[in-house]
Amino acid sequence: MNAVHFFGLAVVASAVTAMAVASPQNPGSLEKGGEHAAHFLACARACAECSLQCDSCHHHCEQIVIKGSKEHVKSMDLCVDCGEACRFAATLTARHSRLSVLACECCARCCDECATACEAFKDDRHMSECAKACRDCAKSCRDMVKLVKA
Repeated sequence: MNAVHFFGLAVVASAVTAMAVASPQNPGSLEKGGEHAAHFLACARACAECSLQCDSCHHHCEQIVIKGSKEHVKSMDLCVDCGEACRFAATLTARHSRLSVLACECCARCCDECATACEAFKDDRHMSECAKACRDCAKSCRDMVKLVKA
């Protein structure tokens, strides 16, 4: 297991742990019942999974760039930034932070950009998996935001 994947697993574990201790008594909690808790957890998990995919795809693109193919520079840069946005959103969402809506709105937009860049390489399975994770994460973030704003 490389350091990126270990760190990614630590983020997932942290997000799930924070979700487990979030409660209505938590002053930062936006929880309005079981439905909200389920959406927050689903969003935190989608964001954490996307961060792992983005980190892995960043490494994949980096290796291609190192070999001289500059066409992956944009996706490489977007993957690393998107992964950071996803980790941030996963952490805040898992603990029902009052800032989770802002983090998820940002995350969804970052995921849109990253997915578009990765989808440009249709024959690359690694890039396709990253794009799918980004699309799933963006949808989950937008669903959670709609629920909270309702």
